[in-house]
This record gives sequence, C-alpha cells and structure tokens, in this order.
Amino acid sequence: METLDFLARADDDHRMTEGDTPFDGKTFVRTLTGAPGVYRMFDAQGGLLYVGKASNLKKRVGSYFLKPKMDPRIASMISQIARMETTVTRTEAEALLLEAQLIKSLRPRYNIVLRDDKSYPYIHLTGPKPSARSRGADARPREDAPAYETFPRLEFHRGARNEGGRYFGPFPSAGAVRESLELIQKLFRVRNCEDSYFRNRSRPCLQYQIQRCTAPCVGLIDEAAYAERVRHAEMFLDGKAEAVMRELVATMERASAELAFERAAAIRDQIAAVKRVQARHYVQGASTDMDVIACAIGGGVACVTVLFFRNGVSLGSRDFFPRLAGSSDIAAILGSFLAQYYLDRPVPRELVVSDAPEDGEALATALAERSGHAVDIKHSVRNERARFLDLAQRNAQASLAARLASKQTLLARFEALRDLLGLDETPQRIECFDISHTMGEATVASCVVFGPEGPEKSQYRRFNITGITPGDDYAAMRQALTRRYKRVQDGEGKLPDLLLIDGGQGQLQQAIDVLNELGVEGVPIVGVAKGEARRAGDENLIVAATGQTLFPGPESPASHLVQSVRDEAHRFAITGHRGRREKARETSTLEEISGVGARRRAALLKHFGGLGGLSKAGVEELMQVEGINKQLSERIYATFHG
Repeated sequence: METLDFLARADDDHRMTEGDTPFDGKTFVRTLTGAPGVYRMFDAQGGLLYVGKASNLKKRVGSYFLKPKMDPRIASMISQIARMETTVTRTEAEALLLEAQLIKSLRPRYNIVLRDDKSYPYIHLTGPKPSARSRGADARPREDAPAYETFPRLEFHRGARNEGGRYFGPFPSAGAVRESLELIQKLFRVRNCEDSYFRNRSRPCLQYQIQRCTAPCVGLIDEAAYAERVRHAEMFLDGKAEAVMRELVATMERASAELAFERAAAIRDQIAAVKRVQARHYVQGASTDMDVIACAIGGGVACVTVLFFRNGVSLGSRDFFPRLAGSSDIAAILGSFLAQYYLDRPVPRELVVSDAPEDGEALATALAERSGHAVDIKHSVRNERARFLDLAQRNAQASLAARLASKQTLLARFEALRDLLGLDETPQRIECFDISHTMGEATVASCVVFGPEGPEKSQYRRFNITGITPGDDYAAMRQALTRRYKRVQDGEGKLPDLLLIDGGQGQLQQAIDVLNELGVEGVPIVGVAKGEARRAGDENLIVAATGQTLFPGPESPASHLVQSVRDEAHRFAITGHRGRREKARETSTLEEISGVGARRRAALLKHFGGLGGLSKAGVEELMQVEGINKQLSERIYATFHG
C-alpha cells in the first residue's frame, strides 16, 4: 500500500518507551500538543494494541487516563499499555486517513478491522496495447493493427488497470461481473474469446451458434458493424440503455423503410431484450453513483451490507464481517468501515448509511480529498433511498443470522474434535499439511490454518520443495515441516493447537521427528489417512501421542471438520503445484533461445496467451511483439518448427 503523502509532512512524533516502571499516562499526556493526529498503544512485548485518531491529541489521549470509570474492554486495554506513540497531522481528515491505513496494514488487537483483501472485479473492454507513442483508454488502433485489436472483446478483469481499452466497475462480486457479461453477449453479441483463440479460428465457434457472438474471427461481420455493437455495449454499461433503445428504434425503422424486414425483426427482438434487462436492473431514484450501507450486530458479530448503484443500475450487494474487538457501537463500526473500505477503492458521490458514522464530517472531507470529488454521507433519507436502506438493513439482518448459525455449527465441530481426541481445551488454531506433485515434478507443500471462525487464509503458506528425490513424499513433508516450525523457533509466527498431517503412518512419523528435533513440545499431532473404501468420511485418524487409530465415521461433526481442513490443504497444494508446473513448462523452451530474456519471455507469453499460441505463430506475427526483431523472430520460429 502506498504511504500517504502527509506522513512525510507530519511535524511532530512523540514516543515513550517501556521500562521497568508502569506506563505513566498522565505524565505522557502533558507532553502532547493540541493538534490533530494519530496515537498508537503498544504492550510490553511491542505488540500493537490500538490505533486511534484525534482532532486534539492532548484531549483525546488524556480521556483514557483521566476518566474515573470506563468500559471494561477499554480498561483492559489501558492496563496493558507499556508505551505510546503519536504522529501529528495537519488536519483531522488526514488523521482519519492515516488511522485507516495503519489499522488495515497492522491490524491492531483492539481495533475494528475490515477483513477484505480482495481487489474488486471489473469488466474490461480491450483496446490498443499501450505503447511509448500512445497510452490510455483514448488510444485508437493503428491502421495496420491486428484483427484482434480492431474487434475488441469484453472480459472479466481483476487487478491493476494498466492495459488499453476501458474498465467498467467495480462490481461487488465475480458473479455480478459474469452475469453482466452474459447479458452483454446476449444483447450485443460482442466476443469474449482470448486473442490467441480468435487468431486461430477457421470457422465459427459454439458462441456464434447460440447467438452470443457475431464471429468476427472468420469475417461474418465487418469492422463498422461490429464497432456499432461495441459502442452500444459501452453505452449500456454506462447506464444509457434508453439512448441505446432510441438508436435501435431508429435503425429498425430505417430497415423497415428499406424493406429489410428480417433485419428489422432482428433489431425489434434486440430492443425487446434490452427492455427486459432494463426493467430488471434499472432502479428509479438511483440516478447517481451511490452505495447504500447498513449494519447489524448480534452474538458478538457485525455484518455490514453494501448495495451498489452505478448510473442508475443496481450492481448487486456484498456482505462484510469486520472484526469487532469487543465493540458494539454501530456508529464506530460504520465509521471504521467507511474509512478502511474506501481507502483504496473508487468512492461514489453518495453514501447512504443506516446510522450516522462516527466523525462523519471529517470522514466526508477525507474521502472527498482522496477521490477528487464531493462525497455526501446521508443517514436520514426519504422515498426511494429509504426503501433501498430498508432493503440493505434486511439483507444485513439475514446475513448476520446465517453467519451466526454457521459459526455455531463450526464451534460445535471444533468441540466435537476436542472430545474425540481427548484434548484439554478446544483448539483455536489447527494447521494441516499436504503434498502435491505430478510424478515427482514441481513438488509443492501446503500449510492451511483454521480457527473457530473458519479458514484464516492470510496465514496460509506454500513451500516449493527442492533438493529431494522426485516423488519422495516423506522427504517433502520433512522439508516443509522443518521450514515452517524453524520459523516459529526463530520467533516468527505461532504454534498450532493441533497439527493435522494428510497421510498415513510414514508422513506422521516425519512430523513427530521434525518437532522433536526442533524441540517443539506440546503440539498434538494427528495423521489423516484414507479408509479402505477411500471415501470422504471414512478417514482414519492416527493419534501420534498414543498410536491409537480412531474411526469417527461419516456422521461425526469432528470428521466433517477434519474433511474440510484436509480438503482445503489439498486444494491449496494442487493450485500451487499446477502454477509451478505450468510456469516451468512455459518458460523452459523459451529459456533455451539466445536473446530471449525474462522480459521478452513475459511479453511473448502475454501476447500469444501462452506457449500453445506462441508455438503456432509465424515470423510476421512474432515481430508484432515489442522487442522482437526479424532475426530474433526467425530464431524463435525455428525453435518450435525445427
């Protein structure tokens, strides 16, 4: 994450380090200024307890040490403080943004933390590739541009938006993007195939047969007609469906006047389809870009639901479950959510919220400064916006109820596993290891982590296994376990409360030996071996401490938990193995070609969509890739064609 500019402009930084004496908050407060800023609280081990913002540092920090009574959660936090740090900022808005950035990156123990690390998906309309001469969405194809540039495609996109063309979004989920792409294909029949697939077609594909593409790959539509379809698709995605229909109606009337009745009938059907889609997705009263946000709390869990509207079109909704750290104040939750969520995402001009967020005015100012346009945060609304807010609140309540039910089920499974294994306490952290390879090639080990709230994906780790005999699963397991728990021995990471090993007695013995060699004690180890029928639910659990083999059976909640953890470790290992294997196979041939370095290899593979498309390319096509001259293209061609 980029460092905020005002960090470099902070004009004061106060610190007090821990010592043998308890932290003296009142003395520390006397050193503070009345300027706005951010304060940080640390415990004796250097762990970050809390990050807060203040319009007046002296008053805000002083409130923690001068109040005679306070919330038990706050009192517990104050009792653990060993030192504090403050950073002065120019304005309260800057302090709010700095606080959000620090919370999101450092995840303090007592802060409300939004757990959402995924970039949002977009629809990408491809265009000319950016070059030294022309960059950006306004670039136009060259006269000699290849056909796949003159016939752009619509695709799902997640990540950096640095390619040519246009991006539409962000969308709340991958499902919303795919649904929109499917609608666009039905309405305007714009292609969605990869460029490498497009170049190698000699006849129309299935998409043409089911009327979702116009087959530009084989010349069944000319460039002008295709460009008109692309323009209408852009207008539709921009929320201009009415304008699209007016143009289609005019085109239909011209076709009818020219007695081109079949063409007029086709356009009539297209108009009817656009009307049906518009009726389903267009929302009256949401003509501006707007997010509607509601929060529900219950059972120590909070759910924040966001409804997305862009150009009067509903893009769907998404639920978030921030870590509360004991807080139950909806205003504080919404304030923290808005600051963290919109810190690195596009901000709409209007935010409708179920409750007035904490520091709402400062938040609106900060978001306006970051986005470059005014941001209006409303909580008292009428008419259509009130209906949207009620809908968001209902969704939040329903999602919260489902989450609590799921949480109770997961907790019951953890307790069942504790009872089955005879553990003293319910495990709070389960780690599971698995190995994946193909005939010994590209061996990868996975380590996944589960807690009482489910998978903790930020704690997952993969290990690329090297220096062993191909196919030696025992050696691979030993290497992965050694690398993982050597880090814990060096002070990095935590030990699990339960260690699961996917495999039988041999793999289990490797885990026992490694932990003994490293001096790691007190970690229960269980091998997860397939039963005789090799069916899910028939696993045998081998307990390392006693050598006993348990058969929980397919109906056991403990067995369901073990299956979930083991299957996730298996999936994570296979994904890593496939990526490593494909990377090795795609680069090995190119690495043998003199003059083709890492940058040119990446450019070639990206341009042709992989080694398959590259191997079919001719000399002239190869020369279209930046950095590939005629001599080098002939050398590449000769490598693949002898």
